[in-house]
Amino acid sequence: MDTIVTEHDSWRGDPDRAPALPPVAKRAAFQAELDKLRVREKAHTREGDAIAAARRRLPMVEVAADLELTGPDGPVTLLDAFEGRRQLIAYYFMWHDGHDAAGQCEGCTWVTTQVQELSYLHSRDITYAVFCQGPYEESRRYRDFMGWEVPWYSALPSHDELLVGRHVGMMHLVCYLRDGDRVYETYWTTLRGVEATDYSYALMDLTVYGRQELWEDSPPGWLRGQGTPADHVGLRSNGRPIPQWSRIEAGRSDDLTPRP
Repeated sequence: MDTIVTEHDSWRGDPDRAPALPPVAKRAAFQAELDKLRVREKAHTREGDAIAAARRRLPMVEVAADLELTGPDGPVTLLDAFEGRRQLIAYYFMWHDGHDAAGQCEGCTWVTTQVQELSYLHSRDITYAVFCQGPYEESRRYRDFMGWEVPWYSALPSHDELLVGRHVGMMHLVCYLRDGDRVYETYWTTLRGVEATDYSYALMDLTVYGRQELWEDSPPGWLRGQGTPADHVGLRSNGRPIPQWSRIEAGRSDDLTPRP
């Protein structure tokens, strides 16, 4: 096997110079290391499949189907949010009352920006919707500013009941099943569990510098900790959730004040 030769050590750990680079190897040595990693990747994939199989075998708990939400035409029920499909995935969007668009949740903005094409979910009889934990009119204007097209509701009328036993005001993904006119909760997750919605981080994880976050296990001199402390976990840039900037540059209004 070819020996992997470390190069570019003179760049490592110097914030004023280019970031560190991986060692350079010939193709055979590179492939040998990748083959070893592939064994772990395949084990990780199989373990993920096993966890998903266990998730499908969880019991479920009944939820009142008539819990009220607010939609574009006023009050609707949890059952209505299924749009006639058998399953529903609801993302509970955190809302910061009294904050402008720049002050809204960067994590929830990241999640909702990822979910674009719903046809694959619909083909499996699954509806996806955002249940915002803030008022409908104000949060809908945020949705419109961002250009999102996912179904959008306010969970405020019932969020204590919908998230019973959990921290209201935190991001949650909750899965529901409809059996006729009865509704059941089958799974929920929060924090890094909501990465199930994401492709950006999944793609970053394939690259040499990864997510560039402080908690990652990376070699010395690797890019990390981008932004300022106020740019929370790399999801903000210059005081705003990152995807807002393209909307501002396109001339969209980020005024969330409800119109009469």
